[in-house]
Amino acid sequence: MKAICITTSTKKMTAQKLKYSTEELLANATDLLKKIIATPSLSKDEYDVSLVIEAFFHQKNIPTKRQKNNIWAVNQFFDENKPSILLNTHHDTVKPNKAFTMDPFIPVEKDGKIFGLGSNDAGASLVSMIQVFLHFYAEENLSHNLIIALTAEEEISGTDGINMLFPLLPNVELAIVGEPTQMNLAIAEKGLLVIDGEMTGTASHAAHPNDDNAIVKTLVDLQHILNYKFPKVSSYLGDVKVTLSVLNAGTQHNVVPEKCNFTLDVRVTDEYTNHEVFDIIQSEMKSKLTARSFRLNSSRIAENHPIVQAGLDIGRTTYGSPTSSDQAIIPCTSVKIGPGDSKRSHTADEFIYISEIKEGIEIYIKILEKIL
Repeated sequence: MKAICITTSTKKMTAQKLKYSTEELLANATDLLKKIIATPSLSKDEYDVSLVIEAFFHQKNIPTKRQKNNIWAVNQFFDENKPSILLNTHHDTVKPNKAFTMDPFIPVEKDGKIFGLGSNDAGASLVSMIQVFLHFYAEENLSHNLIIALTAEEEISGTDGINMLFPLLPNVELAIVGEPTQMNLAIAEKGLLVIDGEMTGTASHAAHPNDDNAIVKTLVDLQHILNYKFPKVSSYLGDVKVTLSVLNAGTQHNVVPEKCNFTLDVRVTDEYTNHEVFDIIQSEMKSKLTARSFRLNSSRIAENHPIVQAGLDIGRTTYGSPTSSDQAIIPCTSVKIGPGDSKRSHTADEFIYISEIKEGIEIYIKILEKIL
């Protein structure tokens, strides 16, 4: 059944001409970020934070639309005959880790930083993109429509986020995905393939010989695949990376178990599809393998694409990102760029520099001015 798009209000909002100074945009962004941090938004539980985001747009007299916990809006002079550029990032977070020394849901501004869960990943991108949308909202005669979508379930690669919303968005030609990249352009991104494996053997008493020990057989199999080198190497993303992340077998010391289970985290480059990598891994292993999903493929944007050239023109750099994002499921040309540092994501006492938010707003605007 086709998803139904529901407007957030039956009252028609009157759009106003909007123009803000950099100082106003930064003040808007930091205030909104603090509200978002103070509103827990773990994956699949983002309704409350979606209300905070809606309220901000409505305060600016900008109508929004909702699809479950996804909020989106279009520019004032939207023209259905024009292609669209999508600004997209997520408002869900991972669970706070136990190493936090402060309350992850109480925003703290200190030493030029804002601390709190999701501040860096991806709250800073979210509030910066919203301010950029405000900046361009009432501009006439843009070459493209501008759409902003603040979406759910990115951290769990869920199906009720951008995956659900994208088919409702009109004529998207290019997506700018907000993730912490220090405002450089990630023009390639590794895909993610999670593989569950099982090796079977013969159960026995540990005191007796057993040449069919499932654990030993698994270790041999894993040693082989962890040392395996995929033939094709990406110029931006390097090698396909296979990591053993889970290993389970046995229940007591004197019993050799009949099976051993494990999980592989595989980061796939733009040289392969997920299906190709799975087939290669299965051909190299004796264990029975099952892929959880094939949908989180790697992505790549051409180096001569106008948005990449726009970024290079203002002094930004390009690189290949080892981390996955909603880029993997956005079915159009996309680039990943946002304020913050990916190394801070999912860490204790997560923070963003206020100067990074300011820089993010300014660089987004400069890049878009070159292509809109």
